[in-house]
Amino acid sequence: MEAPAPHNPAEPGSVQIVVTSPEQMRELGRRLAKLLRAGDLVMLSGELGAGKTTLTRGLGEGLGVRGAVTSPTFVIARVHPSLGDGPPLVHVDAYRLSGGLDEMEDLDLDVSLPDSVVVVEWGEGKVEELTEDRLQVVIHRAVGDTTDEVRQMTVTGLGERWAEADLSVLAA
Repeated sequence: MEAPAPHNPAEPGSVQIVVTSPEQMRELGRRLAKLLRAGDLVMLSGELGAGKTTLTRGLGEGLGVRGAVTSPTFVIARVHPSLGDGPPLVHVDAYRLSGGLDEMEDLDLDVSLPDSVVVVEWGEGKVEELTEDRLQVVIHRAVGDTTDEVRQMTVTGLGERWAEADLSVLAA
């Protein structure tokens, strides 16, 4: 991974990271898992094929959860119980859900959140009401006919939970 881009003072609690391969994306997920605890909400956004599920796969490895972390696109949500004493991982793909939190209520994320790490792909405008404290991960990649593996990422901690967190460790 390359060094983080200079910190943008307009975005406190934010770090920018450049990832150049799927393995680096998984490693970033493993490092991110060390910062997470039960009750954390992580929102992932980015184009199709940006690496959201690859990042979540690394999170699952870092959290030590059971089961292969794969895209929940067609099942909407998967729960991966912890193999140890850590929190389970709830992996949600909200791409096919058109409504806001009302439509998400059927998933009982508000019930799962206090005891789990909840990762929501495509959650913008749908899950923000679950908690003011969340980690927002935006992944940018080249679009079009390209095999470019470079991803520009911005990780932003929102709310009191992330106010003092040192997100720069993600760029190590």
